[in-house]
Amino acid sequence: MTALWWPGSDKPKAKLRADNTAVPVGGSVTLTCSVNPSSSSGWKYCWYKEKYGVPVRLQDAIFLSNDQISVSEGGLYWCRGKSRRYSEYSQFVRIDTIVPIRPVVTLYPNWSEIYRGETITVRCEIHGGDTEWDYEWETNSRIKAPNQNEYRIRSASSSNSGNYRCKGRMKSSQHKTTEWSDSVTLTVSR
Repeated sequence: MTALWWPGSDKPKAKLRADNTAVPVGGSVTLTCSVNPSSSSGWKYCWYKEKYGVPVRLQDAIFLSNDQISVSEGGLYWCRGKSRRYSEYSQFVRIDTIVPIRPVVTLYPNWSEIYRGETITVRCEIHGGDTEWDYEWETNSRIKAPNQNEYRIRSASSSNSGNYRCKGRMKSSQHKTTEWSDSVTLTVSR
């Protein structure tokens, strides 16, 4: 039997897209797989989810069409195409499951205007259960907040001004996160 040859490269590459990277409570996410170059027609798609650190063939998804599935739980997902032979695996897509908890961001001291040189603490508080959390911050300030529940600014400057919001990621299940908190605006006066 002669080896099959793909023009331009050893194997075509699969591409995986998600319509959302977070599954809302009771909802689902649609994953779409495609192969480039798509010079070979008749692609069938195989779906995989991470289990114990490796991709394992997915059995429990809802198959919407040959190139689309619907998933309702978090995890790392891959796909690949099969025509005359398999394509390369796609890059993984990380899907998180949202738990119905909204953290609260608070400022200490809780003043609308902070002056340069003051010490401020930005805190992310998650209420509900005794779950342990890793924390993620999103801010448009020029200083990146650490992934802890408290961010202490020892000598405030204008570079700390901006909006701050946080969410929690379960330590026991890294694909489960809270919703994002509402943003709190920190204004440091010159």
